[in-house]
Amino acid sequence: MTLIRLTGVTKTFPPSGKGGSPVVAVDDVSLDIAAGEVCGIIGYSGAGKSTVLRLVNALETPTSGTVEIDGRDVTNLRERELRELRGDIGMIFQQFNLFDSRTVAGNVAYPLEVARRPRAEIASRVDELLRFVGLSDKARNYPEQLSGGQKQRVGIARALATSPRILLADEATSALDPDTTQEVLGLLKRINDELGVTILVITHEMDVIRTLADRVIVMEHGRVIESGDVFDVLSAPQHAATRRFVASIIEDVPVGEQLRTLHDRHPGRIVTFTIREGDVTQADVFAALSSHGVRFELVHGGINDIGGRVFGHLTLALTGEADAVEQAIRAASTFAPLIEEDVRG
Repeated sequence: MTLIRLTGVTKTFPPSGKGGSPVVAVDDVSLDIAAGEVCGIIGYSGAGKSTVLRLVNALETPTSGTVEIDGRDVTNLRERELRELRGDIGMIFQQFNLFDSRTVAGNVAYPLEVARRPRAEIASRVDELLRFVGLSDKARNYPEQLSGGQKQRVGIARALATSPRILLADEATSALDPDTTQEVLGLLKRINDELGVTILVITHEMDVIRTLADRVIVMEHGRVIESGDVFDVLSAPQHAATRRFVASIIEDVPVGEQLRTLHDRHPGRIVTFTIREGDVTQADVFAALSSHGVRFELVHGGINDIGGRVFGHLTLALTGEADAVEQAIRAASTFAPLIEEDVRG
């Protein structure tokens, strides 16, 4: 079931100064996000991804097109209906946005107080959420006494206070170190798995997409340039911008100067095989090469886990009799796509 739908959405902002041109932040974007999925929107600064988030949360109104949440066009809702809608959408921010004057428990309680829930219900819900995010012992602490990761977990607990169906995460890990980032991503994964919350993640970090998302949408200059299952997009990116993102987490095929350096450092023939789950394993490639008496060394690349599925490029230096090497390559390439560029001619 589609929970979030944008159809032909454009958002244009007025010029920032005299004589300037209107700024098109989102340009004819259409996308569907299913209930219960984790969808990541990735793009460089100015791609329009944060504007999409604000359109989903009805903090911005589209210049044209429609934004629907659970079949309701949010552009036609009255203010009271918008407040109800936003109560069903939790927000997580890059800079945490906690109230410094409130304790951890007070920050988590705030949305429930605004919603005028009974005091006993608030206390019970706050206790439940702090246990869920692993901060029960920090209930009476203030934000200044917390680490960045703890602050973000408070932010997540607060976002879950009203039991939303949708969680919007705007660069939620950008201010965190790598270890803390993985902890926060693990918590978001639990929220999706255990609570069934639909999560829309905005990021410029492809590793966040690989770790958390089921599906990815790539934006550039306000437009969607590529989308699909995370494994499919990461293992076979079609657009140049997507390939740049993928290259940040997956070793690409060596070419040019990089390939020349490998030839200088390693004797033998340099070849690259692509490993993709469902086609072949590393063991298959290695067995085919060994069966022909060829020695091999991994000199570049490796295997990546993407949502429990494997993909990667293996660049090997092969040594042995020329005929044996040729036969070994032919045998391995019958089931593993071969990419080769021999700069030595």
